[in-house]
Amino acid sequence: MPVKIKLVKSLIGRKDSHIATAHSLGLRKIGEETSQPDNAATRGKIRHISYLVKVTEG
Repeated sequence: MPVKIKLVKSLIGRKDSHIATAHSLGLRKIGEETSQPDNAATRGKIRHISYLVKVTEG
């Protein structure tokens, strides 16, 4: 079952690695939402930028 990830805070002024993680999830602008597979790699990326995103199941 996929997870929906929404970028809720700006990437401006964030660490380069956090910006790269958001981009790897397909998130570039505030309010953008993407659906990703629910696996260990995705969960690790979400945990890395958890303060920037909102996650919903399905």
